[in-house]
Amino acid sequence: MNDFFTLLRYTTLAGYQWQEPRLLLLIAAVPLLFVLRWVLARRRATVGVALGPEANPRDWMAALRFLPDVVLGLALSFAVVALARPQRTDERVEQSGRGIDIVLALDVSGSMEIEDLRPNRLAAAKRIAADFLRGRAGDRLALVAFAGDAYSLAPLTTDYDLLQEQLASLRFGMIKLDGTAIGSALGVATNRLRESTARSKVCILLSDGESNAGSLDPVLAAKLAHAYGIRIYTIGLGQDGFVPYGKNEQGETRYVDTRLDETTMRELAAAAEGQFFRATDTAGLREVFNQINRLEKSEIKQTRYRNTKDFYLPYLWLSIGLWLLWLLLKSTFLSNPLED
Repeated sequence: MNDFFTLLRYTTLAGYQWQEPRLLLLIAAVPLLFVLRWVLARRRATVGVALGPEANPRDWMAALRFLPDVVLGLALSFAVVALARPQRTDERVEQSGRGIDIVLALDVSGSMEIEDLRPNRLAAAKRIAADFLRGRAGDRLALVAFAGDAYSLAPLTTDYDLLQEQLASLRFGMIKLDGTAIGSALGVATNRLRESTARSKVCILLSDGESNAGSLDPVLAAKLAHAYGIRIYTIGLGQDGFVPYGKNEQGETRYVDTRLDETTMRELAAAAEGQFFRATDTAGLREVFNQINRLEKSEIKQTRYRNTKDFYLPYLWLSIGLWLLWLLLKSTFLSNPLED
């Protein structure tokens, strides 16, 4: 009985995939058949029947005469449901191949608050890096933040939701020691990747200044990364010269002189068989990430298995059962031979 009511529940019907969904519109035509029969019956000649003084045609026995029509209507409706072929499809995806291990190292020093990229350098980098994360599939990624020191915020993982949360949490002042410790950032990234068995190991380092903090020389750190088979892409962010940086006490835009150590950034990329990119605006930064995305492609293959199961049989048996019940009711006192 529970299975019967389960078949009729809205959630059950809504959960099906229908091979012929347009046929379900025929259910609305079922009541029209009875209206049409009633109209045709009204046009036929009628025979008057005299009832005794104690006969009451409006009692509950008279209402039972509608039962055969209700049973027939349900039989036709379930037949339409069966013809529409309710189905459920289970899909299983199997992945094969090997992905890439990538460490994103982002500068969160005070200079990243400069507003030559909107709304500022750090916010623009976070937004476009988030798009880069969404474009990966099957790759493990890790996140490193650095200023005057470097810290690993997320290990190599395919939990992209976790990575997005950690990326969104990047902010100015999260590392007490200000500055730009590029060598330390590369050291932390190398420590994350050195035991990786991925076919390709990549560090993407994004900074807007010159290395002026940390105890590890950036070039030495890049050579160490190369020894572990790590490729380094360096991204120099922002414009050189006087750029907007907040407002002064009078509410006027303040400008500061900024300069990127492009020579060192190029040297780091070359030491680890990578590339250097310069991004002076948001569109340029997006294009840089798109180029890296094209250069570092995973060899992940997906095989999909689909198993489709039909559920029309229960509704077909219901329809046949109700049809037989209707034929049985037609041979009882509930049938009106004068109408049929």
